Amino acid sequence: MHMANQLELIEAEALKLSIAERASLAQLLLASLEEKSLEEKYEIDDAWDIETQRRITDIERGVTQVIPIADALAQVRTALP
Repeated sequence: MHMANQLELIEAEALKLSIAERASLAQLLLASLEEKSLEEKYEIDDAWDIETQRRITDIERGVTQVIPIADALAQVRTALP
């Protein structure tokens, strides 16, 4: 069966449900989307944790130069037209 036909069939069957049943189904479907979003969020958070630790290590080893925020902002203001 073609994907569009499957979706149409599922939609037709879902519309036969009571309002409460459709609401429950909708919540279930939305929750399944949120779960994936949470997994992706955790992957992003993990990547940022790794990057943060790398930057801290670079600062501690002297590989990266730290610039005070006032100096950094002054450099940015100077560079702006």
